Amino acid sequence: MNIIVAVNEDWGIGFGGTQTIVIPGDRRRFMQLTDGCFIVSGRKTFEDIGRPLPKRTNIILTRDLGYSVEGAIVKHSVEDVLAEVSDAPSEKVFVIGGGSVYELFLPLCAYAYVTKIEATPPSDTFFPNLDKLPEWSIDRIEPSPDHYAAQNTSTLTPVKHSYLLYKNNNIILP
Repeated sequence: MNIIVAVNEDWGIGFGGTQTIVIPGDRRRFMQLTDGCFIVSGRKTFEDIGRPLPKRTNIILTRDLGYSVEGAIVKHSVEDVLAEVSDAPSEKVFVIGGGSVYELFLPLCAYAYVTKIEATPPSDTFFPNLDKLPEWSIDRIEPSPDHYAAQNTSTLTPVKHSYLLYKNNNIILP
C-alpha cells in the first residue's frame, strides 16, 4: 500500500477542504501513478474531487453508514478497506487523502509519493512531517519537469516543487 500526497513546505495539504496549490504536472503524475489501481479516500476528499476517478477502483472511507456513491465502493473502517484490497498487489493501492485518512493508513504504507511544493500558503490540514519520523527515509528525489501551479485561481504562476519517494523502513516487502 502507498500514499500519494502534495505537501507545502510546512507539510500543509489543504485549506477549507481543498488543496491550496494545484500543479498541473503533479495532477498528470497522480493520474499516471494511480492508473489501474485502487485509490482510497475519505468522504470529504472524494466530494472535493466530485466523482469517481476513471480507470481506478475508488474506495471511500466514511463513518456515515448510509453513504453510497455509484461507481465507488464505500467502506466504514480501516479493516474493511484492507479486506477489500487484500488480493491486490501492494503497489496497486494508493491512499489519496484527506488528512485523517492519511494518518490512519500511514503506518500501513510501504511508500509515500510526495510532491514537495516550495511555498507556504495558509493551511488548516497537515500531513505528518516524514522527515521527522524515524521509520521513514527518502528513497528517491526527482526534480519536477515543470514549475507551474494554480494557487486557487485559473492563473498559472511559477512554483518550484520536487517529487520525493519516501520508504517506510518498518515494512519489509517481498
